[in-house]
Amino acid sequence: MNIADLLKRARQIWGPRPDDVARFDLKAHDLDQILVAMGVVYGDLCRWTRDQTVTTGPPYEELEKELGNLIFSTIRWCDDLGFDPEKCIERAIQCQVAFQKRGARHA
Repeated sequence: MNIADLLKRARQIWGPRPDDVARFDLKAHDLDQILVAMGVVYGDLCRWTRDQTVTTGPPYEELEKELGNLIFSTIRWCDDLGFDPEKCIERAIQCQVAFQKRGARHA
């Protein structure tokens, strides 16, 4: 699937952007709401990591799900904020390439 297909799927699940329809109950997330939602996923990832020190046989399906939630939701959130998700990804790639060229190890 490409990014446009993922965004289309997200809109099938969550509904169109509010400027696409005249319905008061469809509302794009604003930046504050997006940051809170990201924090929830981040917290889930932190709990998963913490719990792996207590259990054996880590449930990698849960990790996959949470990373997928972050990726899939971020595509929709870019659109909610009026950004083209593909352009956001391209900017991130350019930034990471430049960061790596400066000798950084992680981005």
